[in-house]
Amino acid sequence: MTVTHTQTQAEAESHAPGTKRVLLMRQIMPANRDTDVIRLYVDPDPAALDADKFEIGHTKAAQEANAIATRMQNAARGIKPIHPDQIESRTAFRVEQGETISFGTYFNAFPASYWRRHTIVDTVRLTVHLEGKGATVIVYKSMANGRSQRVDSASVEEKAGDFSFDLPLKPFVDGGWYWYDVVAADEEALVTDAEWTAEVPTDRAQHGTVTIGITTMNRQDFCAKLLAQLGESGTLDAYLDEVLVMEQGKEKVVDSAYFPEAEKALGGRLRIIEQGNIGGSGGFARAQYEGLKAGRSTYVMMLDDDVECEPEGIVRAITFGDLCRKTTIVGGHMFSIFQKAQLHSFGERVAPYTFWWGSAPGVIGSWDLATRNIRSTRWLHARIDVDYNGWFMCLIPTKVLAEIGLSLPLFIKWDDSEYGLRAKEAGYHTVSLPGAAVWHVPWTDKNDALDWQAYFHVRNRFIAALVHSQYPRGGRMVRESLNHQIKHLVSMQYSTVALRHKALEDVLAGPEGLHDLLPTTLPELKELVKGYDDAALEPDPSVFPEVKRHKLPRKGKEPSPVISGREATVQALLQPLRQLRKPRELSHIHPESEIPAHDARWHKIARYDSAIVSMPDGTAAAFYRRDRDRFVDLLKRTLAIHRVLATDWDELAQRYREAMPHITSPEAWEETFRPWLDGGPDEQ
Repeated sequence: MTVTHTQTQAEAESHAPGTKRVLLMRQIMPANRDTDVIRLYVDPDPAALDADKFEIGHTKAAQEANAIATRMQNAARGIKPIHPDQIESRTAFRVEQGETISFGTYFNAFPASYWRRHTIVDTVRLTVHLEGKGATVIVYKSMANGRSQRVDSASVEEKAGDFSFDLPLKPFVDGGWYWYDVVAADEEALVTDAEWTAEVPTDRAQHGTVTIGITTMNRQDFCAKLLAQLGESGTLDAYLDEVLVMEQGKEKVVDSAYFPEAEKALGGRLRIIEQGNIGGSGGFARAQYEGLKAGRSTYVMMLDDDVECEPEGIVRAITFGDLCRKTTIVGGHMFSIFQKAQLHSFGERVAPYTFWWGSAPGVIGSWDLATRNIRSTRWLHARIDVDYNGWFMCLIPTKVLAEIGLSLPLFIKWDDSEYGLRAKEAGYHTVSLPGAAVWHVPWTDKNDALDWQAYFHVRNRFIAALVHSQYPRGGRMVRESLNHQIKHLVSMQYSTVALRHKALEDVLAGPEGLHDLLPTTLPELKELVKGYDDAALEPDPSVFPEVKRHKLPRKGKEPSPVISGREATVQALLQPLRQLRKPRELSHIHPESEIPAHDARWHKIARYDSAIVSMPDGTAAAFYRRDRDRFVDLLKRTLAIHRVLATDWDELAQRYREAMPHITSPEAWEETFRPWLDGGPDEQ
């Protein structure tokens, strides 16, 4: 590696014949000096690497316990404050006299292992412009196990200096980052800017462009603010072809007070497309369809309407995609919009045997980077490989769309994960790229496992498994589905059971009618759950009768929401039998308990004949009542339909696989869009 302590502009831009130096990423600071996210950009705290997994054990519980312990130690040492005034501009940061600031952060560290694994880049150049006599820049790298090494350093001798470091990517096969710290000496230091660049062949130096698709429904202010973020970011101008907003609600984004400013900021590159409510998959498929039809964008990006965005991440995703060895889908990560330094999604996989989505191996969910920085977090240094990226932020090359088709017509749920699996089978991998992210409502704060969305979870998961699972009968799919139905039955969640049952009926009906179901299914589901007590949500707790027990709890103790595996097995055997008993008469009028959402486990709810149960989002509760006749009827239907699923799996899988090329084709989607194309509502 080489270090240049002073450098002319010509030297900085020099490159070998047949190559061109391109910007990979640059140092950035939070917009509007947002202190809630500042530690994702700069970090004043020392690194204190947590224990190795071989020292603390392989289990997730052991690793989480260690993480909690180290966070407590970090809190005891105190967290150094960062004043908003230290943020001088979008790219400049001031380091106070005698202080050290690390740029080994989510948005400013260089994810070397991802560039090493997927792109044509083999060496990067870090160039830092530093002001302040005696100020020092120190470059570090880490290995996949999180251990860091000092690479090089340079200091300002007079008033300012440009320092360049040529850094090879060879040592990053399994993981690791590059980053830099800045130390201010006898006076404050100003890091005016820093860039990571690389020499690439001239024919790969031209950057791609993007069409951004946003599906929205009744989130007019949220969506308008997002549009303004995109338009006000000067960096996106050269990359952005068009922003498409698929308006599917009654509260229009154009009616938001924030819309005129957003429209002006995007300067003619915004198009509003009004269409019926055909779900997120219908909205995103429209963006994919329009992007292909226009024929000018290299990529189409799916972006949720209820996110806050770091526009620089879009540019980074495009740059990464441009330089990948093979055509690649590039996604971003997700932070919680409520706790903005909490990393909620860092990489997703679909477990092949259970066929359930979740964090990739090695990822610890809900990680708070404000209390435990990247340099101190061992698991963040291993490269995380994924099956798919959520469509809250996902960049898909138009080449992939043209070859494997558009989204499945699934309305919501599993459209993104299914697409990632389909692309992978066609030879197109997905990368969830550090340094590209949005802030979004975590799915842990939603009710979607119980309400009408449960239908889409079940139906679409089964459809995806029928198409992609390599295991007989989808591995654990049928058995696990039956187990979940019985759990919901003993929990008095009869509406959820009915929704899940309809989902399985529609799976058995085959793929031919999926497009036709898009505009009609949601109204049918809302009608289906009417009359079920557990679906009658009340925001006002005073409407519920007073809690009355038929007898005092044993030894004054209520059933615990936490039980051992052995006890869970016992309850799984006992509770279905208990449902055959006649409910206590008083329980129909007065709930026997009030159960908060965080304690609403099936084995706790099942011990009562009625209960007030609150919802995970905290907005409402329902009065659950046990109904023996309904339990028996739903159980019989559940056993019967799962028997059919198991028997007909192979034939059904073949039908879905054979139908895929047609139902995901632009031509099939064009017919679905027909009411809103020629002669439909005007597009703005």
